[in-house]
Amino acid sequence: MCSKIQNQYIIAGFIMLLAVMLGAFGTHGLKDVLNAKTMVTYKTGISYQFYHGFALILMPLITQVTKIDLTKSFLAFLTGIILFSFNCYIYSVTLIKPIAMIIPLGGLMFMAGWIIFIYKVFKSEPLK
Repeated sequence: MCSKIQNQYIIAGFIMLLAVMLGAFGTHGLKDVLNAKTMVTYKTGISYQFYHGFALILMPLITQVTKIDLTKSFLAFLTGIILFSFNCYIYSVTLIKPIAMIIPLGGLMFMAGWIIFIYKVFKSEPLK
């Protein structure tokens, strides 16, 4: 049975694996399907998935080293990836407008995750 920290590492690894797979698929499989504008949207989703995937990898490590519980920040980033990045992919392929309206909610989740992170670190005991 995996610990909470191990589960977070597994989720982070899966998110990063998906970012590589979806990035390669976009570059090679969708190059003739997407126009320049929709390819930018797709690549923006990939970039934000990578950035926040790295954060997902670092959060359990930070928690282990500092004992600061970053679970809420981790969950906010994970939700942000789903709402922002995955909807960027879906929108770029389908151009369905209501999907585009969900994307900013993912951005808000990313911001919430960073705010929670800053707050948790600020309120924690001084690091030695």
